[in-house]
Amino acid sequence: MRPIFRVLLCVLLLPSIAWAKGGTIVILGDSLSAAHGMPAESGWVSLLARRLQDQGRDHPVVNASISGETTAGGLARLPGLLATHRPSVLVIELGANDGLRGLAIAQIRDNLAAMIELADSAGARVVLLGIELPVNFGRRYRSGLRSIYSELSQAHGTALVPFLLEGVALEPELVQDDGLHPTAQAQPRLLDTVWPVLSGVLEDRANLP
Repeated sequence: MRPIFRVLLCVLLLPSIAWAKGGTIVILGDSLSAAHGMPAESGWVSLLARRLQDQGRDHPVVNASISGETTAGGLARLPGLLATHRPSVLVIELGANDGLRGLAIAQIRDNLAAMIELADSAGARVVLLGIELPVNFGRRYRSGLRSIYSELSQAHGTALVPFLLEGVALEPELVQDDGLHPTAQAQPRLLDTVWPVLSGVLEDRANLP
């Protein structure tokens, strides 16, 4: 076979090769997933990559999280991430910064829905990580933001972790001095919160015919 044909064949087989390796996981988030205030290797996303490796699961993990990221920023970056990494699973952890800025609930929902639809079109399963705001943001707004994630999960059939900071947010020793970001000691708890849902999605993908 001529070299040029070998190259073309490899390009055509790239999606199946990536699938055989288990498929890439892309984490699209903000500072909660970007290891804010600590070494990157201490963050829950790095701990996830390590756990997958320890279990012999060949899933490359790409952390596309940026401190300060919003749903609008994530939506703008997503097409490029999908084209570059062709993930089998997309984990979306966005909305906290929108909420802290008081953005309209409808706009946050629309941005997240658009990301889910883009991922679906690219053949990636979505895992939504829900967030909640501190109590000083008002009951109505907090409730509206919280409900976005469950509503989108039901409407689009996506996997859902209701609250990423479950068991962390109300524990002062697990929160940094800014009162918002979990400490390095809290990162294993974040992973343990995400793991059952994400692991289930990976199992479902592995069992596809």
